Amino acid sequence: MIESAILLVGGQGTRLRPLTINTPKPMLPVAGFPVTAHQVQKLKDAGIKKIVLATSYRAEVFSTWIDANSSDCLEIVHAFEEAPLGTGGAIRNGLNKLDLSLDDAVVVLNGDVLSGHDLNAQIDQFLEIKADASLHLVNVPDPSAFGLVPTNSQNLVTAFLEKPKDPSEIVTTQINAGCYILKVSQINKIATGRPVSVEREVFPQMLKSNARVLGFVDDSYFLDLGNPMAYVQGSADLVRGVAPSSLISNPADSLIQTNVDVAPSALVCSGSTVMTGALVADNAVVSGTIVMNDASILDGVELYDCVVGVGAKINSGVKLRSVVIGDHAEIGKDIELSSGTRVWPDVVLNIR
Repeated sequence: MIESAILLVGGQGTRLRPLTINTPKPMLPVAGFPVTAHQVQKLKDAGIKKIVLATSYRAEVFSTWIDANSSDCLEIVHAFEEAPLGTGGAIRNGLNKLDLSLDDAVVVLNGDVLSGHDLNAQIDQFLEIKADASLHLVNVPDPSAFGLVPTNSQNLVTAFLEKPKDPSEIVTTQINAGCYILKVSQINKIATGRPVSVEREVFPQMLKSNARVLGFVDDSYFLDLGNPMAYVQGSADLVRGVAPSSLISNPADSLIQTNVDVAPSALVCSGSTVMTGALVADNAVVSGTIVMNDASILDGVELYDCVVGVGAKINSGVKLRSVVIGDHAEIGKDIELSSGTRVWPDVVLNIR
């Protein structure tokens, strides 16, 4: 039985700015809950009793959330990094918060991934085969943008390969999906006092030392939430039930939270989320979009695959596609912005 986990949530989320200026990436809402909440629930569903959040950037945000969500049934603590330690260093640092023996094992999740894989099945396979480590590997249609992880007929990992530069180098469609199970004895070998990458240093070194590194391979839902459009897609997929989460009890075409003012003539659709305190006025269209707390979408606005930050305001007549609006920013009446535009927090845009 495995009852401990480490959640890697220390990254700065630079590719998601301006959303991550005020909020660390794992605490951004997807389908109305922080990414971390979905992952913690997944771990809880798999029988995990104690979770360490490996924090660094904006750690105080996690502290508040931990206080509200830790309980007698699920203890949540955090291991703070004064300076970023990399994925491997964060795992080693997080282990200090767990009272485990060398033969025990720990589940590790990357903090910016949505996954539909069966964690219970991965744990069962790991325990049955008595491996030193297990990696969730997912098959993707086009692996050219990822490092490749081939396995043999016994499901043991045989190599960790860099991103292929040529189609002839694509020897497998299996990639690392960001969920690991590691024996404590292996974690203890990770160097301290410097940044260490689990992907580029720890795992290859395990193979060199003849450790049994198991691949748990499937074709389940997998999405890295590393950029704005992936973030929007992930939220919409959760809302509609394309991506599974036990926090979403009734998947639907949209998610509208409590204390929201949505006009009868407004259309909220395609996996959109409208969060508490927000306003969606007459004849507005909100499609595939995240509208965060206390934001205002005024009459006739059309939003497609956008993110509207906390307290932001979109004035009448604005039509936006694939645009990110930072917290408390304001877009003036009839303003036009190109697809992919990002507006920083507190910025006000008006036509002169």
